[in-house]
Amino acid sequence: MTRILQDEEFIRLIEPHTDLILPLANGEPHRLLDIVEENNKSLDQVNVHQMLALQERAYIDGEMKGHVSHISYFLSGATRKAFREGHVELIPNVFQEVSRLLEKTAKRPMVLATASPMDRHGYFSLGTQADYVADFIGKVPFVLEVNQYMPRTFGGNQIHVSQVAGYIENNRPLTEERIPVVTDKDVKIAQYITEDIKDGDTLQIGIGAIPNAVMKMLKDRRHLGIHTEMLTDGIVDLVEAGAVDGMRKSTHQGKIITTFAFGSQRLYDFLHDNPSVEFLPVRIVNDPYEIAKEPHIVSINATTEVDLYGQCASETVGGSYYSSTGGQADFARGVRLAKHGKGYVCMHSTAKDDTISRIKLHLTPGSVVTTSKNDVDNIVTEYGIARLHGKSLSQRAKALIQIAHPSFREELTFEAKQFGILY
Repeated sequence: MTRILQDEEFIRLIEPHTDLILPLANGEPHRLLDIVEENNKSLDQVNVHQMLALQERAYIDGEMKGHVSHISYFLSGATRKAFREGHVELIPNVFQEVSRLLEKTAKRPMVLATASPMDRHGYFSLGTQADYVADFIGKVPFVLEVNQYMPRTFGGNQIHVSQVAGYIENNRPLTEERIPVVTDKDVKIAQYITEDIKDGDTLQIGIGAIPNAVMKMLKDRRHLGIHTEMLTDGIVDLVEAGAVDGMRKSTHQGKIITTFAFGSQRLYDFLHDNPSVEFLPVRIVNDPYEIAKEPHIVSINATTEVDLYGQCASETVGGSYYSSTGGQADFARGVRLAKHGKGYVCMHSTAKDDTISRIKLHLTPGSVVTTSKNDVDNIVTEYGIARLHGKSLSQRAKALIQIAHPSFREELTFEAKQFGILY
């Protein structure tokens, strides 16, 4: 019989060489991790696997080596410094394959996750999450941290009490995303993109100022659908404006499909007991073949720099690791497979007060390609859209130079000719 666990009972469940798998963002179980840290000396070679950790911790900083260590699949503010100092391992991945990676590599898997309180049918909900942990429901032990602030949501993130090894209770408000400031450049970029978005399109929109600006400009559209890895506040605005109803989607008609949500309390209140939103495992949501079932899918993401071939370095900054691939590559491939799919990768044309061009002959040494030249569709800056799919290398170079900052166009043209891309 599943029961509330005492601290020592929970720790006894963690055998040597256990791989603890945590959801990302608000799925992170704070009190369970506190207990792990408080009792780390009694643990042997335990690894914590997670994307996008929210809270800095001693085991992340390498203070519990031999007892508890952190393995990341997407860096965050809580893990970047520790990664640079060599305390965190980063596993290359695309988001849709994380559960498969863990199935192959985890020796003794156990999931620790935050959940909403159990309903009258005996089900907990993973709330703002399905992500990669939903794939493990019924397959590996789950220990839950039940939090009354976690919204009850629907989809593939339901776990029955019989599938839970035990739980604790810890009520604390969810972490809220800071809303980024939208600049004039962001608005210009958003205007170019929204001109291409039609009534009935299905959207995948990432995080950041440009996606927020895009969503503010789409309130006059109708019958938009949502199929996105991450759900944010802007989607709530579109629903309330009557722009989103999902009735022209080819799959999950009338439903908002996502794998995790991160935003403000307003978003979490919108999700609670809302049957129009379904949380599905990322293995489904980010599968390029599932994405391509929506013929009019539109993907909007961001990058840090682009070379004249169209390669996008979206997970490194100045040649140093900042995040990871996430779902950008999944959706880049998905829109290419869709009949009328369109993909947009956005960025400001310059960095550091217009002193550095983000469009370069070659990516900065140490930079990592996230979206390949073969999958890239449209690159957008405040100077316009470079439509790259199906274009030759010289055509791509010309189009990208046209949307570079004017101060760098002559230099880029010279370099492209010197290197043999332009003639």
